Amino acid sequence: MDTETAEVTRATGAADADTTIRVATVTLNPAIDQTISIPNFAAGQVNRVEWEQADPGGKGVNVAAFLADFGCAVSVTGILGTDNIEIFRSFFADKGIADRFVTVPGRTRANVKILDTPNKRITDINLPGLPFSAESLTWLRGAIDTLAVDHDWFVLSGSTPSGTPETVYAEMVADLRGRGKNVVLDASGPAFARGVAALPYAIKPNLEELEELVGRKLPDEAAVLAAVLELIDRGIGCVVVSMGADGAIFAEGTARLAVRPPAVIVRSTVGAGDAMVAGFIAGRLRGLDLEGCARLATAFSLGTLTTVGPHLPPLETIEKSMDEIDIRVLAR
Repeated sequence: MDTETAEVTRATGAADADTTIRVATVTLNPAIDQTISIPNFAAGQVNRVEWEQADPGGKGVNVAAFLADFGCAVSVTGILGTDNIEIFRSFFADKGIADRFVTVPGRTRANVKILDTPNKRITDINLPGLPFSAESLTWLRGAIDTLAVDHDWFVLSGSTPSGTPETVYAEMVADLRGRGKNVVLDASGPAFARGVAALPYAIKPNLEELEELVGRKLPDEAAVLAAVLELIDRGIGCVVVSMGADGAIFAEGTARLAVRPPAVIVRSTVGAGDAMVAGFIAGRLRGLDLEGCARLATAFSLGTLTTVGPHLPPLETIEKSMDEIDIRVLAR
């Protein structure tokens, strides 16, 4: 990284944030992330809980939380149940996040993660979300219309409630693109595929989601890069593929980068991909080039692996991580 880029990258304090450029995240299927630590967890037996923690979650909520921790002006919208909404409202107030969620009767779903630290295992138990409602979706579109007046970036992310039309993300992407907005899409399944076809500015699949999107296995870096370039050639502005411990690939225009993070002790993988999205956007808001964005995005992601809940570590920790990230330029 050159000196000029390094100086821009280090300007990461909340006091330096540009609050005139606003980001909005859309979460159709939010959740309360219930993390339970059970050393040597065994199914079918009595297990003793070491500690537990509940955090508001859902991919867009996580992205907003990380951006807010970094000093970015951010709003959230989506659909929340009124029966257990207080944990979200308190969280948004504490983070300084503008709450524009549509509320409906019922309970927002819970996702349970059981951490077995001694054996380095995480067990996921995901409950169903609120049922789809055409009326709620209409209200949500109205909320997005209002946000589009003074927000420049939109993050559409996460799963959709059962019964939601597969075209939901594609319609949102097309509408927001028509208003001149930068749209980042991070989802999976048919709704993601339809959304990609509407050509958002950027997408961030993980390896499994990319394989599903292109319809084939991607066994090595060359295969992943070939799939990424297909998407770039189709008109996607930027593609970021997260690959867990193997790092990530960032591609935009003629630039292709392989990013390899240092090894860390993982406490939780919840929100690591969302942190990468947040770091990428934060880099863009600060005018960083693709390498600078890749370093910041990866440092965000690393920071969440060592914590539990949607919170960034101290900024000095992020800066130290950026210096430890290995980046290679890839040939087409």
